Amino acid sequence: MKLKHDLHLAYCTNIHRGETWPETLAALETFTLAVRERVCAGRPYAIGLRLSDQASRELSEPTALLAFQRWLERHQCYVFTINGFPFGCFHGQRVKEQVYFPDWTSSDRVNYTNRLFDLLAQLVPPGVEGSVSTVPGSFKEPGITEDQLARMRANIFSCVEHIARLSKRTGRTLHLGLEPEPLCVLETTAETVEFFGRLREENSDDGRLKEFLGVNYDTCHLAVEFEDPVEGLARLRNAGIKISKLHLSSALKLRPTADALAAVRAFADDTYLHQVVARAEDGSLTRYKDLGLALADSQRAAEEWRIHFHIPLHSPPAQWFDNTTDHLLGILDLLEANPQLCSHLEMETYTWDVMPPELRSRDVVEQLTLEYEWCLKQLRARGLV
Repeated sequence: MKLKHDLHLAYCTNIHRGETWPETLAALETFTLAVRERVCAGRPYAIGLRLSDQASRELSEPTALLAFQRWLERHQCYVFTINGFPFGCFHGQRVKEQVYFPDWTSSDRVNYTNRLFDLLAQLVPPGVEGSVSTVPGSFKEPGITEDQLARMRANIFSCVEHIARLSKRTGRTLHLGLEPEPLCVLETTAETVEFFGRLREENSDDGRLKEFLGVNYDTCHLAVEFEDPVEGLARLRNAGIKISKLHLSSALKLRPTADALAAVRAFADDTYLHQVVARAEDGSLTRYKDLGLALADSQRAAEEWRIHFHIPLHSPPAQWFDNTTDHLLGILDLLEANPQLCSHLEMETYTWDVMPPELRSRDVVEQLTLEYEWCLKQLRARGLV
């Protein structure tokens, strides 16, 4: 939906199963329109679209794309952003670290991302910016060589060139957002600034990098890293890095007592990777690839754990664990102070299928509706609605 100051808010449809285009459209018909009727009936409604590689190929067929454009018109919906992070299957089977592959060393990632922009240029309404969020380079394990980093930067720049040509030809304002995430090549804001600096050096500080490439700032991911929202965002902006999109999301945090560790075992699943960052009393950080590994090392002294598990925005603190809503609210405070910071806001809680029952609403439509209500209340309090 469109808010004040030309801001746009949607939820990311990666919460729904669907790897083919017919499956994706069926989810939009079944769930997205139902949410729309509860939160934005009778008004233009924004969709944060997730497309797999297969779905993007199928939607690229002219008849399929035209039918979807007519579907959007008929339902007063519009697409302003696409989640281009998960290339393949994202639900119902083990995803874990495979979600990062093919990574930015691969031409498959380039071709997929270019295709998403080709689609977005035909879907985004005139006068509205279009963004695609993507993998933060690659997963760090088992190790990244300098040659791989160089190939990532070259492929990302190749994609930027494609976006620049497409933007010029269509008159659309389009940009790609790399999404920092724990244990990835782009993990912290400091690492992100360093990566962008190398990219600019290798391409003679090409102006297209500032215009068409930025960061998808996920408030869950950077909270897990114990980053301060004011300092982290200032670090990116002082480096001249565009904030392409804000992912409004919240992570788990807890003091690792015996009771808390027993309670958090319910969040260890076989589908998604739940990286953990543990902070000791001296401020030092220990990182774990997955929650199970952190639990196996739970005798190590730590003051606080933060876990990459997206929980509903409206979830209150529980008996044994809390959330990182303070980081998210800190970002919204910065948006209140400067609404031109970023025009794309997307709620992203994709963990419906693996969430412990006590955190789930009766159905996914109700959960998404409650997330909208929570988010709009916070935005309204800051004069953004």
